[in-house]
Amino acid sequence: RKDLKKFCGMFRGYGKDSLLLAALAYNVGPYRILGSKKIPKSTLLKKIEAGIRDFKYDYVQFCRWRGRKIPSIERRRYAEWVLLYVP
Repeated sequence: RKDLKKFCGMFRGYGKDSLLLAALAYNVGPYRILGSKKIPKSTLLKKIEAGIRDFKYDYVQFCRWRGRKIPSIERRRYAEWVLLYVP
């Protein structure tokens, strides 16, 4: 809970999408979303910042481990999307 609360605070500026981003950051790491010197900002975050609400595909694309698409992680992302996405 402490980590998720920290990530919710980190993404507080994104309003109703903050919980969705926090849950994703908890699973993949915040810098995979926010970007860093070596990693560019995610397409998901760019779309949210631009006000584009059609980002389901971008959210579910965070289902890779060591470069391979893992079906169980993809199912988990779909479940998170259904539970946490607020249109």
